[in-house]
Amino acid sequence: MRRRVTAAAAAVLLLTTVGCDVQARRDIAAEKKATEQGPPPPARVAQACKVQGRTPKIGIVPINLQALFFNQINAGAQTVARKAGAQAQIVDGDDDSTTQANALDNMVAGDYDAIIVDAVDTEGIKPAVRRAQAAGVPVVAVDATVDDPAVATQVGTANAEGGKQLGQALVKSSGGKGEIGVVGALNSTVQNERQKGFTDAVTAGGMKIKTVVDGRNIQENAQTAAENLLTGNPGLPYAYATGEPALIGLSAAVVGQQRTEDLKVVGWDLSKQAADGLRDGWITGVVQQDTFRFGYEAMNAAIDLACKRTAPKDVPVPTQIVTPANVKDYLYYLEK
Repeated sequence: MRRRVTAAAAAVLLLTTVGCDVQARRDIAAEKKATEQGPPPPARVAQACKVQGRTPKIGIVPINLQALFFNQINAGAQTVARKAGAQAQIVDGDDDSTTQANALDNMVAGDYDAIIVDAVDTEGIKPAVRRAQAAGVPVVAVDATVDDPAVATQVGTANAEGGKQLGQALVKSSGGKGEIGVVGALNSTVQNERQKGFTDAVTAGGMKIKTVVDGRNIQENAQTAAENLLTGNPGLPYAYATGEPALIGLSAAVVGQQRTEDLKVVGWDLSKQAADGLRDGWITGVVQQDTFRFGYEAMNAAIDLACKRTAPKDVPVPTQIVTPANVKDYLYYLEK
């Protein structure tokens, strides 16, 4: 009788294991398909024209070429340029406002017809934007908000509002109790806006910002800063990262210090590391911007302006909140 019971139990265990393996394989296949399907195509492609007998030349100056976020904006812009028949040239901003300003000046001197810029320093870039406008070269600001009349079109997200939404979600899940560590990028106007929106929301909800560390929008710096944050605050229950390099660095620190059981993380911008954390449940929310649409809209505006057509002054692009429950729907952002 004992042998029969043991055999029956073994059979049940085998069937359960096989069933779990089948489901796991299905989940992996579904995620792979979602990752590879790519982003939705542009809803509109601007009609190119001839400028002095040639196709429009559009310059693109991102913050850097390290982060997947900026490369996806570039990819979206290049997709529209290719479909429209325009020329697109990318110059790395290298996380430096002077480098970006020089790039704009060089593009003006090189007879570019419009320029797209994601500003490191939204104040520091203004003189170069004004020089471009004075030379008859329209500038489209993408992602970072450059509040200046010389900007022809602004494409982007309400960063403070996104931070506020994530902060309110954390207040709700935490019951309004607990201290938060922040991995920010204090040299980034955009990420300072996200930090302020988040801070205002969580403090209004009863939570407290314990410590802010500066990752400088560079992944290696962010990881070191996050490691110091966690080492100095061993009982910290929550952490917030204001951008992709900050969230990747923070994720590495959390895993490295084995804090996935007692620390909950929220932040901005999907990456493989963020998706892994969402699946495992210790990352509870990520604000995802529609990076490809940033590029689509910015290039459409740049081509219209280069062709002497009107373009909207402001093009808002909505954000999405990615959670452990819906992460599979956004995996195409991980495809390089």
